[in-house]
Parts: sequence; C-alpha cells; structure tokens
Amino acid sequence: MGDRYTITALASVLSQRFNVEVTSGYKPKYNAAPTQLLPIITQGSKGISYFYWGQIPDWSNNKPLSNKLLFGSIEEITQKASLAKSLTQTRCIIPMDGYYEWKRISKKGRVAHRIIFGDNEIIGVAGLWEEFEGDEGEMHHTFKILTTSANEAIEPMNTRMPAIIERDKEEEWLKSNASAEELISMISPYPANKIHIYSVSPKIEDIKNEGEHLIKPFAPADQFGNYSLFD
Repeated sequence: MGDRYTITALASVLSQRFNVEVTSGYKPKYNAAPTQLLPIITQGSKGISYFYWGQIPDWSNNKPLSNKLLFGSIEEITQKASLAKSLTQTRCIIPMDGYYEWKRISKKGRVAHRIIFGDNEIIGVAGLWEEFEGDEGEMHHTFKILTTSANEAIEPMNTRMPAIIERDKEEEWLKSNASAEELISMISPYPANKIHIYSVSPKIEDIKNEGEHLIKPFAPADQFGNYSLFD
C-alpha cells in the first residue's frame, strides 16, 4: 500500500458516518502522510482522536520511516504474539475515502494515482495504535494501518491494500472482546469492480502539498513532470 491517503469529508459527514463527535479542529486531508497528526477512532472513545501516523515528527530526523511503523500485515497477526496482543487491546479505525498508489512507467519514472471506493464511499480501515512516553514524561500516540492482499484492480501497482472492516462490523471491531481470529474475520476484501482509479498530479509526492487540487484528475505525468502515454 502507498504511504498517502485522503479523508476529505466534512466534519458533519464524518460524524454521521461513524457516529462519533468531531471536534472543531478537524480539517479534511488531501495528502495524509507519515508523521502527520491524523484523525482515527479508538476503542472506548466517543469522538475522533488525533494520532501520528507511524512516528512523531521530532523522532524521524528526516529519515525515511520503516514500513513496519506505517503498516502491519493482517496475515501476520495470528503468527506474532505481540501483534495479536495489540489487536485485542489497541485497535482503531482509520477513516479514509481514498488513497494513492504509484504505477511504474519506466525504471525511474512513476505516475501517481488515486484510488476511491464505490461512489466516493468513506471506508473504515483497520489499524493499531501505540502509546509512548517522551523524555519529559509527556505521552505520544501513533498508529499503523493494517493491510491485506491486493485485489486484481490494485495488484498491478501494489501487492497490498488497506484492510477494510465490514461496515456493519465497525462497532464490534472497536468494542468486541473477540479473539484475533474472530477480529480478522470482520475484514473482507473490497470488490475490485467497485474500485475506481485515476491519475493525479505528481505534486502529491511532496507531503507539504495539501489541498483539493491534489485529488482532481490529472493527465498522467511522472514525478519529474514528464507526461506519459503509457498509463
């Protein structure tokens, strides 16, 4: 799975979709990226919480983050005791209405694409959160996204995709005392024929870029601005 996603819904829409309180500080994200403070829903919470994706910015030292901090494989949950424990104790839902992948067009060139679900559906993606104590005793919170095998629509770009919780199982995912195996059964593959993919601006490459223009369809161009005829 690519390390960018979107949650562009208005606060009122997000609140209604997940039946949670959304604070006035919420802002739609068109280029959600690692180390950013992003909205998630945790067990026992009546509202949106804001956790850092992967790692807090001060700890990254401008170095690329390990995928292990950003993502967790749903297939590994039952094989690793630490992950299974996290699944039963620190689950969360990451609201998402799209995410980005890159299609290789040459040895160095790649074209950014946005993937959306159904009719611009907001999905609930499975995740795990962690709590860390800083040097001065302050508490920090991070989350990782759980992934599963990509369906045939996504596979040409990536072998992994978000692990999407069945909509009628989202409340149970957060509140259940179920085993890891039972929790995993709440995740179902998203139908390939309901996924829509279109090329977007290469400006998505820079995590500092933000705004609605990033999700608009854009003629296929690689990260260097060269247009492609082979998208």
